[in-house]
Amino acid sequence: MARFTLPRDLYHGKGSLEELKNLKGERAIIVVGGGSMKKFGFLDRAVEYLKDAGMEVKVFEGVEPDPSVETVMKGAQVMREFNPDWIVSMGGGSPIDAAKAMWAFYEYPDTTFEQLITPFSFPSLRTKAKFCAIPSTSGTATEVTAFSVITDYSKGIKYPLADFNITPDVAIVDPELAETMPKKLTAHTGMDAMTHAIEAYVSTLHCDYTDPLALHAIKMIHTYLKKSFDGDMEARDKMHNAQCLAGMAFSNALLGIVHSMAHKTGAAYSGGHIVHGCANAMYLPKVIKYNSKNSEAAERYAYIAKFIGLEGNTVDELVDALINELKSMNKALEIPSCIKEYEGGIIDEAEFNSKLKDVAALAISDACTGSNPRQPSQEEMEKLLTACFYDKEIDF
Repeated sequence: MARFTLPRDLYHGKGSLEELKNLKGERAIIVVGGGSMKKFGFLDRAVEYLKDAGMEVKVFEGVEPDPSVETVMKGAQVMREFNPDWIVSMGGGSPIDAAKAMWAFYEYPDTTFEQLITPFSFPSLRTKAKFCAIPSTSGTATEVTAFSVITDYSKGIKYPLADFNITPDVAIVDPELAETMPKKLTAHTGMDAMTHAIEAYVSTLHCDYTDPLALHAIKMIHTYLKKSFDGDMEARDKMHNAQCLAGMAFSNALLGIVHSMAHKTGAAYSGGHIVHGCANAMYLPKVIKYNSKNSEAAERYAYIAKFIGLEGNTVDELVDALINELKSMNKALEIPSCIKEYEGGIIDEAEFNSKLKDVAALAISDACTGSNPRQPSQEEMEKLLTACFYDKEIDF
């Protein structure tokens, strides 16, 4: 038996933010990030809509990129003091992910973060509040997923929390919010969405319910991402839908080792963070090459290539065509080809190599590895990470 879970209601299209007026409750807390939602007026609109719904409203601001355990605990404490029956989070993946984790600690104050790391181990939620997610970026799709990524900075590790309990009750996918994204964010979030869709399609848990969502998302992203990056707002609106479809697919089919590697390299180095979407974009071509040694995965990669109009006479040729197309997309989106080139070389080569064994082990143990079509050994994961650092071609 398999399970397919999505939000109870998903509102989409321009102006759908106004649906907040129809939520039923007494108190709502809005969780937001660094200020873009306030700057562009969306936060004020959300507050007014919730007040129109007859609710008392409190705002929790300042969730950082790659939200920390400390921020989650601070937000949960504010929730316990305010006692909301709606948690509304708007912005990029970070505030929504943070709010999902806050939700668990709000309803279960005695739960520890360590207890939630084990996939699908959350206690039953909705004892105090329901959850509404409103994305402003077109990539994470956390508004429709059973996932949240929280960083333990003391350990330098990003933890993907996974449980169907944290799938939001309501998602509002209003493309007006995404039209404010800068170019680099558009590129990184877009390739994050592409990785979601491709990994979902080749996941060992893919099914008839997830495959159509993944394939349509891949085609839309391939068609619209570069145009969105170049400032075409109609394409930007299409990307907001595409990333959501990719999220529906991967939330139910799960992901693979591109994400395992991105999670475990993201906060591992003293030079700075590797932005999640950029990490996925850099690692995806190498992982496709590695996974294509699995015949079923190779056939599915080849089908993706044909589905988006690439040419090739054999499975191997089609897989290579897909890899080359993704590399071309990265180049057009000004995404570096490897970790060594990331942000002008902020990740120190010696530090990378000194931590390689431990980071590889952590990536293997990541929650996303289990549904990858090929299970890497320690040696293989070290080779993969090395290939991603130097942009090397390795025969796996």
